[in-house]
Amino acid sequence: MNLSEHTRKKIDEWLLRYPTDQKRSAVLQALHYVQEENKGWLTEELMDAVAEYLQLPRIAVYEVATFYSMYYLAPVGKHVINVCTNISCMLSGSTEIVEHLKKRLKISTNETTADGKFTLKEVECLAACAAAPVFQMGKKYYEHLTPEKIDKILDELEKKNGE
Repeated sequence: MNLSEHTRKKIDEWLLRYPTDQKRSAVLQALHYVQEENKGWLTEELMDAVAEYLQLPRIAVYEVATFYSMYYLAPVGKHVINVCTNISCMLSGSTEIVEHLKKRLKISTNETTADGKFTLKEVECLAACAAAPVFQMGKKYYEHLTPEKIDKILDELEKKNGE
């Protein structure tokens, strides 16, 4: 599988930030571009294409894609909800937040709703301890969560998107 011209151009622009012999520095961003273009997830073929384009061993790309929780190796919902369950969030009620989301969405963690709108994930840390408990959806953080706040967030999202 080949990368689209649009993605190659974006990767090339990103590569300008680094010395020409440091293409490995662009792996994270290249995977973001490819994942975004592929409706939110990475296939083995796409990871291979990134490795080939950056002239890196495939394992160098696989290591990144499997280490970071921001990359998805299977299809995900339109909205991925990443709930922090690290110690600060846990002590501030993230367990209750996860349970509320499971009940509200009628799924377990690492599952996607039947309509494909939401995927629920637990992540190790979102680096927002002072605002615990938190979750991230897209590029936005939602802080000091309560079940009531979550219901309001999801209700507004459904109203906004006609979901």
